[in-house]
Amino acid sequence: MRSMNRRYVVLVLLGLGVLFPAASDARIKLAALPQRVEAIIRLDNPDYTLIEEERVLTLQKGLNKVDFAWNGVSIDPDSIRLHILTHPSKVRLLNVSYPPNENALVWEISSAEAEQERVRVSYLLSNIDRLITYKALADKEETKMELKSYLVLRNFSGEDFAKAQVFLDDAQPFERGINHEETQQWLFLGQDQVPFQKIWRWDSLQQVWDPEKVQENVGIPVSYKIKNESASGLGKNTLSAGKVRVYQQDGQGSTILLGEDTAAPVSVGEDMDAYVGDSRDIVVTQRKMVDQTINVRRNTNNSIVLYDKEQQINAQIENFKDTPALLTLVQHMPQEWEMKDCNLKYTRKDAHTLEFEIALAPRSKQELNMHYYQRNIR
Repeated sequence: MRSMNRRYVVLVLLGLGVLFPAASDARIKLAALPQRVEAIIRLDNPDYTLIEEERVLTLQKGLNKVDFAWNGVSIDPDSIRLHILTHPSKVRLLNVSYPPNENALVWEISSAEAEQERVRVSYLLSNIDRLITYKALADKEETKMELKSYLVLRNFSGEDFAKAQVFLDDAQPFERGINHEETQQWLFLGQDQVPFQKIWRWDSLQQVWDPEKVQENVGIPVSYKIKNESASGLGKNTLSAGKVRVYQQDGQGSTILLGEDTAAPVSVGEDMDAYVGDSRDIVVTQRKMVDQTINVRRNTNNSIVLYDKEQQINAQIENFKDTPALLTLVQHMPQEWEMKDCNLKYTRKDAHTLEFEIALAPRSKQELNMHYYQRNIR
């Protein structure tokens, strides 16, 4: 195997000082590399790949030295760990040393008996990474989709893995082999008839308040919202971060690309939002109707030290579509605020962010009136 030329594990016998008095001063590198019994590739962290491999070492009674060296591969020396598996009560790791000017370390292991010991070696290996991609194919009615996820594994680490258990986030592991300088793509998730919602999202900090006052066409961002839950045919594990490409059936046997987005990790029960473009089917026109200073407080020099503001926002929302639509309207509040009156229900996402979920009937209008105070302005 090419991997045997790149990295090797060796043993040193120290326990038989009577028969071999020089053994206590030598690191004897054995030519035979114990074969991997098992290998695990953990891809949970997109920046680091954790390798766990199990090997069987032949230990003599007394003190043994195990030389772990690597050539042609990039291993983080501080990440290397050795775990005793078979006889943890009789086999103990005593010391770790790092020979100068070598890509190596030496474990000193004490064994109560001469025996075969199964150990696990773990380390962070560079130049082996992964990409997650999603392909979503929505039906013409934009109610359900076929969702597929692919894992792209790229191995330029210098190490071959003939067979390994591959772990990705909290999903079930799967067994694959991948050699050095090899790239593989595997179907990781495939689910039909996944329900989704088409959501328009208007944010008061990002969108134009009055579209009639700008020259260019103004659209509202649109996304498909997928719920990572069992009712959607999902919900078994976290949906990993990755690039999402969204297509739609055109009703004539072909598909069209709607858009691309980058999704963050989506835990079970949470939503994945995939941006598909901007739409002018819904128009939001927002204006500040009242903005006046009130409750002015002055110091003994008659200088203003604190004051409040009374503000009123009006938003006109119109749906030009022949079908219903769902709009998420986001308002951002000042540091200290107090709501006096609001005609629509909202959710406080944090101390300064309000979200309104507004269901719009076909070719309908709605209005938001929000009357609030900004307190204790300096």
